[in-house]
Order: sequence, then structure tokens, then C-alpha cells
Amino acid sequence: MTVTPAISEPLAAERPAHRDPNVLRWLGAYASSAMGDNVYYVALSWAAVQAGTPSQAGLVLAASAVPRALLMLGGGVIADRFGPRRVLIGSNAVRCAAVLAVTVLLLVSSPGLWLLGLLALVFGVVDAVLMPALGALPARITARGQLARVQGMRGLASRLANVVGAPIGGLCVALGGAAAAFGVAALLFAVCLPLLIAVRVGRRPGGDGQPVPSAWRELRDGLGHIRRNPVLARLVVVVALSDLGFVGPLNVGLTLLADERGWGASGMGWVLAGFGAGAGTVSLLLTVRGRVPRAGLVLSVTIAVGAVAIAALAYVPTVVAAVGIALAVGLLAGLSGALCGALLQTESDPGFVGRVTSVSNLFSLGLAPLTFPLTGVAVALWGTGPVFCASASVCALGGIFGLCSPALRRAELPA
Repeated sequence: MTVTPAISEPLAAERPAHRDPNVLRWLGAYASSAMGDNVYYVALSWAAVQAGTPSQAGLVLAASAVPRALLMLGGGVIADRFGPRRVLIGSNAVRCAAVLAVTVLLLVSSPGLWLLGLLALVFGVVDAVLMPALGALPARITARGQLARVQGMRGLASRLANVVGAPIGGLCVALGGAAAAFGVAALLFAVCLPLLIAVRVGRRPGGDGQPVPSAWRELRDGLGHIRRNPVLARLVVVVALSDLGFVGPLNVGLTLLADERGWGASGMGWVLAGFGAGAGTVSLLLTVRGRVPRAGLVLSVTIAVGAVAIAALAYVPTVVAAVGIALAVGLLAGLSGALCGALLQTESDPGFVGRVTSVSNLFSLGLAPLTFPLTGVAVALWGTGPVFCASASVCALGGIFGLCSPALRRAELPA
């Protein structure tokens, strides 16, 4: 399929992504927003625990998942219709204003859980629009051959935000309570706005002088675009299976595993650090190398092998062995995740990237978190070993499906 370049070739071919000031401005905006997310989550968690019971706090923290899952596909339509940069600017502005308002209310009164729940709902709605735009913007600011490198750069920024953001949030809570942490989160959301405004994007593909179709028609067109492209259609299935099998064990299952083995919070932290180190290493390699040959084949193999590592994690006897396995999981998951993102953007027509990203995110960020309670119940009934193996089997199906698909297996990133 012929794909129209997202931006003019002279602009796209000027320099590699990691040396392009325009891409670096976007990366700075993304890093600031991601750090704000981490600080916000720490502040919300602390404030919810202080204001209510543990079960009530859990409901507050889960409140954003439902609107995010319900509205994600519509968010892809909005990203494609108005342009991902505009959507990101508006989304971060809304998040900044909402968090700032909560900061002020916490300083002058004690509004209780209803305010925190409302804030979580607002973030869920905004995330449903922001996440597809975040996935769509790279294709509008760099050449197609640089998309794998951009995914590596984004991975590095995400790891940095996780490492730096949570401790900043904890320090703010310790020094000034939840209000101080919310205030810092608002500041970080505000910092990304001028950087996003300074990012130059190519013109919106198509639509010049043509009547604007309805949102429902645009959504159907986006789903049809995925269905007609043999690589995209199969890639979405791979993403769905791998994420549904991977997210539960990594989040809920790992906590229960650490408790079952007596590793404690510090042991769980070391295992998560191993995963982060592996994923960060892959992001750095992609940033430097910029391309992986036979991307479709490598993607499918890494998912299948990573599933074996996920199952093995439940049977290792010591923290040291678990850290080693987690390092391997991070390497494999980081590589497969980056290749998924790059192939989705490469195979999509530029006018559909937001809608394609929204379908992928629907499984990764919308439906997969809803498996957390199921994972907890399953571990209580059958133990960590069988649950990790069952989840790994679902994940492995994604890799096997990719290997059995000639179109996806032969998919390549641009040179």
C-alpha cells in the first residue's frame, strides 16, 4: 500500500530524529507530561487513602478506567479530525486546569472523596482523547524511516518519567501533602504546553475543500482502513492478545507473587527495576540504531519468547533469579512494544493514524487494566503459577498468530 508522507520530504529528510530540534521539542513535552502523570498518580493515591477506606480509595483510582475504555475509539476520531498537536495542547491544558483547581480546593477546604473521584473521571475522559493523539503525532513530525527511533526515544523518556516522577510526587506529599504534589503535577503539565506549541507539524493529510464526514462515518472508515490492510488487521490482534496476557501478571500478579514468596516491597521493587532496566536498554538501542530488520518477524518471535519468560517468573525461587527473568521480560517486551508502535504508524495512512492508535490503545490501556480484579481472584483460587502460565499462554498466542501470518511476518520498517 502506498502511504502518503506525513510531512514534506525536505523537512522529513533534514536529519535523524534524535538530532531534529522539532522532534526533541516534542520529546521534552512528552517527558514533562509523563512526569506530571506520575506525580498526579502519587498525589491521587495518597489523598484517596487519607480521605476514605482502602476500598473507597481503590474505586477512586479505578474511576478513570471506564471512560477511557468507553471513549478511546472516539478519541482517535478527534485526533485525526483536529490534528494530534492541537488535541495534545488542549488535553494537557484541561489536565493542568483540573489539577490546579483541585490544588486550590485542597488548600482552602477538605472536599472529600467526591472531588478526587471527579478528578479521576476527568482524567479518564481526557486520556481517551490524549492517548490516540500521542500515538499519531510522531508520523506528522518526522520521516517514516525515523519512526522506530522515535519509539525508542519515547521509551527512554517514559522510563525517565517513571524513575523521576514518582519520587518527586512522594517528596512533595512528604513536604506539603497532596495539595503540594497536585500543584507540582499542574506545573509539569503547564511546562509541556509551550513546547507543544513550538512543534511544527505537516499539514493534515486530505480533507482540503472536502465536506467533513460525521464522527461515526470517520470511525467506520478507520475500522475499515484497519480491516483492509493485512498487516494492520493482524497487528491489532497481536497487540490485543499480548497485552491482555501481559498486563495482569506484571501489575497485580507480581505484587501477589512477591507477597507469596516473602520478597516484600523491596523485592518487588528490584523485580520492577529489572524490567525497567531491560525496557530502557532496548529503547536506547533503538534510539541509536533507528531500525530493526525484519520487524514483523522479530516482533512475533519476541512476543512468543517473552511469554515463556512471563511463565518462568512465577517459578523462580529467589529475588535475584526473578530480577534476571524480569530483565529478559523487559528486553523482549520493550522491543516488541516499540516495533508494534512503529509498524502501526508506518502501515497506517497518515490521515488514519489517530484512529488506528485508538484501536490499539483500547486493548492496551482500556480493556487490559480491567483484567486486574480477575487476576487477583484467579490467584486467590489457583495460585500464582497457574495464573502466570495461563496469562503467558494468551500472550504466546499473539506471537504465534503473528508467525502464522505471512503479511505480518514479512512486514518491514522503512530503510
